[in-house]
Parts: sequence; structure tokens; C-alpha cells
Amino acid sequence: MSRAWQRMLSGRRLDLLDPSPFDIEIEDIAHGLSRVSRWNGQTLGEHSFSVAQHSVLVLDIFCAKEPQSPATDQLHALLHDAPEYVIGDLISPFKTAVGMDYKSLERKLEHAVHLRFGLKADPGPDLHKRIKVADITAAYWEATLLAGFDLAEAEVIFGNRPSGKAPELVPLSAVDAKSLFMSRFKGLLGQT
Repeated sequence: MSRAWQRMLSGRRLDLLDPSPFDIEIEDIAHGLSRVSRWNGQTLGEHSFSVAQHSVLVLDIFCAKEPQSPATDQLHALLHDAPEYVIGDLISPFKTAVGMDYKSLERKLEHAVHLRFGLKADPGPDLHKRIKVADITAAYWEATLLAGFDLAEAEVIFGNRPSGKAPELVPLSAVDAKSLFMSRFKGLLGQT
């Protein structure tokens, strides 16, 4: 039988087919996400724009739209792409090609991550939708500011230009992206 687990730097062995919350550590998530590139690395800058940095951007956009949201909702926003520390950041066209088996694996990992940090396994459709709005807004800005999309192309794929001022996006080193992610996580965990 083929091996279906991954050894993490923490020493944990995460079963990919049946992930346990007990085998998930935030340091492993932050480390992995800081080294996974958004847009398959096809971005401007000395460093790639990591999923860790994207996660913080999504959190910032979510909080700007919902400044009174509870820390648990904000933590869900920060961890919205947490499974990618194991499975990577597959671009949307590839996810479509892979199909629903991929989504099932991603959902199992997401639920285990949420349970590990005291959140509801499934945040429910309302919170998921609100986080997705922030995620798409972040994708629009990343596409136009870092990934070379022109405005017309971005609007076809991501919708109209988001209102407000464009964020300043400077891709960070993996070390700095990990530190930023961990700082935001610890701040939110302290509020739950």
C-alpha cells in the first residue's frame, strides 16, 4: 500500500486521507504556506507572493469590510487556504481539471485544521461566502498588481474592480511571510 501521510518539520505525520487535528501544528502551516507561491510563482518581485501573505491580505480585506467581526470569523479568514501547506496552491484551471476528488481532500484537511484551533469544522455557507468575497478581491489585486493581468482581463475573471484604494503588495521572503502569518494568528488566537 502506498504511503498517504506527510512528515512535517514538527515531527508530526499527517495522514492525508484521514487527517487528525492532533497532527496539525500552526508552525507547520505557517512554514508551508510561506513557501507556497501564488500564481505558480508567476509574479513580479524578488520573492514570490506566498499563500501565507495572501492569507493575511484576505484577512485584512475581510476585516476592512467587517470590522466588528468576531475573532473566530477572522481566524477562519486567515486559515481559509491552510490545506495548501500540504497540497500546494493549485491554480483554479487545474482544480477544475482535477475535479471533486481534490475538493474532498481539501475539505477534510480544512475541517481538521479548523478543529485543531477550536473553530467549527465547517464555518457554514454565510461565513464561507463572506470570506470568498475577500479572497476574490485579493485575487483581483494580486492579478493586476503582481501577476501581469490587465484590468479588462481581471474584470472578466474576478469581476469589477474592487472599490477603495489598491493595497500595496510587496512580496516578502519566506521568513518574513511566515513571521507575518504567525503574528496575525497569535493575535487572533489570543482573542478567541
